[in-house]
Amino acid sequence: MVSQANVKTLLKILIGVAWIDGKIQPEERRHLDRIAAEQELAQDPEIKPLLGGLVSVTSEQCYGWIQQYLGSHPTGESCQKLVEAISALVYSDGEVAIEEAKLLNRVQQLADAHSNSETPSKAVLGMVRQLYRDLVGQAR
Repeated sequence: MVSQANVKTLLKILIGVAWIDGKIQPEERRHLDRIAAEQELAQDPEIKPLLGGLVSVTSEQCYGWIQQYLGSHPTGESCQKLVEAISALVYSDGEVAIEEAKLLNRVQQLADAHSNSETPSKAVLGMVRQLYRDLVGQAR
């Protein structure tokens, strides 16, 4: 079972990812609003200013939330869920910014650094990582 704190941290990460290219795209905002409503976090005092764009999120904050979400010994399930959630947001606007691709690459590195055993999610994360590397290469 996923705790409400983890769901809230995941939503904060997604808000941070939306900000990572400097502005939240309308499609990203709709995606975030839907998740917040589904998880009953839209009116949360910590989430509401972030979601409403009243407070911008720095990449350092976003990476801090990722570290908090994954913890010191991330599970394959938590890594996979994080990559899937970020990917869904990134693709919601039909564009993959270089900053977003770099973030997914860094999530993979964090997961690798804290994982001592080969898990199915490592294979999935590796494939996503390669996809983003290819996309970044094409964007140049």
